[in-house]
Amino acid sequence: MKIRIYYEDTDCGGIVYHANYLKYCERARSEWFFALGLSPQTDNLGFVVKSMQIEFLHPAKLGDLLEVKTKILELKSASILLEQEIFLQEKKIFCATILLVCITQNKGIPKITKIPPFANEIFKNLQKD
Repeated sequence: MKIRIYYEDTDCGGIVYHANYLKYCERARSEWFFALGLSPQTDNLGFVVKSMQIEFLHPAKLGDLLEVKTKILELKSASILLEQEIFLQEKKIFCATILLVCITQNKGIPKITKIPPFANEIFKNLQKD
């Protein structure tokens, strides 16, 4: 997924604010579902970040065109481990390893649950790429 860096993404020095890299990764994950006319969240089911390890390798700046690439490292019954990398042209500038868990909510109380078949199918197809 391509992302253009706008003024609103940067700090006063024109460098991308560090938290925005996480937003870009989230957008790329959501786009998997949106591209198929689906939503990554239903009324009571969704995916949440359980843990994340990130590394900032090089800054992005105002006007840059970035590409977010996502790779599935491990798919389990209720979780998915991803590697998301952000590139500026051919140069990797950001890397994150993210563990997502599937949850349902009953009266606002989250509970880890199995990944539903429709999402599992999306993830399995992405692993083939």
